[in-house]
Amino acid sequence: MSHPYETSLAKAFWRSGVVETDRRRWPEIYTPAFPIRPETAVATAGSCFAQHIGRFLRDVGVNVLDVEPRPEGMSDEQAKARGYGLYSARYGNIYTARQLRELLEDAFEIYVEDRHFLTRDGAWFDALRPDVEPDGFATLEAAVEARRAHLLQVVELAQEMEVFIFTLGLTEGWIDRETGRVLAMASGVIAGDYDPERYVFHNFTYDEIYADLVEIRKLLLGINPNVQLLLTVSPVPLTGTASNQHVLAATSYSKSVLRAAAGDLAETYATVDYFPSYEIVTTWAAPEAAFAANLRSVRPEMVEGVMAVFLTAHGLEATGG
Repeated sequence: MSHPYETSLAKAFWRSGVVETDRRRWPEIYTPAFPIRPETAVATAGSCFAQHIGRFLRDVGVNVLDVEPRPEGMSDEQAKARGYGLYSARYGNIYTARQLRELLEDAFEIYVEDRHFLTRDGAWFDALRPDVEPDGFATLEAAVEARRAHLLQVVELAQEMEVFIFTLGLTEGWIDRETGRVLAMASGVIAGDYDPERYVFHNFTYDEIYADLVEIRKLLLGINPNVQLLLTVSPVPLTGTASNQHVLAATSYSKSVLRAAAGDLAETYATVDYFPSYEIVTTWAAPEAAFAANLRSVRPEMVEGVMAVFLTAHGLEATGG
């Protein structure tokens, strides 16, 4: 052998792996670390792109868990507005690894703190998932009880899941100095008032995110020794940034750090996998436009292409209905 690349596969080279390949199906871009079969108990969480993954898996007959189903008689529109059916529990969008870590810590202790609730027009909102009740709760007691019931369902989900799919969305977050907790969004956006003395912007670093992912894995294994973790990174750009950077630069930073942390975790642990949805959507080598006119929403055709790669890799494309 005259050089170390002589035995490399076609996927290792730009010409054969990108230029001359089928860029709609992306053969060999993803080899699963563990299988997902129709009977596999799958849970989903994360940023909004995770909703697509759950929906496509359900459509091909995979056992995607839902521990907080919509009440009987609720319409599709009402259910979506209240966070039903979007993920495997009614936690709303979880944008950062720290949010997920703190959710699991709360759930496994059934810890509810009154200071995590905000008011608007006399109604009470859960600051850790403020958009699951558009009109809020009538009383603080009702909001607290709803959160406690939610945490009990998260525990049940963790005990039942076999594969947990988590889509990382952001590095940016807002921390409540009073409680030390990361909010789902800045205070004042949905409820409460923004107090710069209490609420502080934080852009999580690689080390912080990697440590949070390690702790998430540890927490899940502590309650369910058989769980496997599949990570993705959302390709959706930031709506806005509080980092004082241009939003394009802030998006690049955020996604790069998340991609590095997720990839390193998958390289370290055999029970952690990484699926390159981010790369497939954002590459300049894509055969057609990935985003809608707003340059942020991923076009349905691109979502279908990404999920075709995922389903094919798991041998699921011909199952289900």
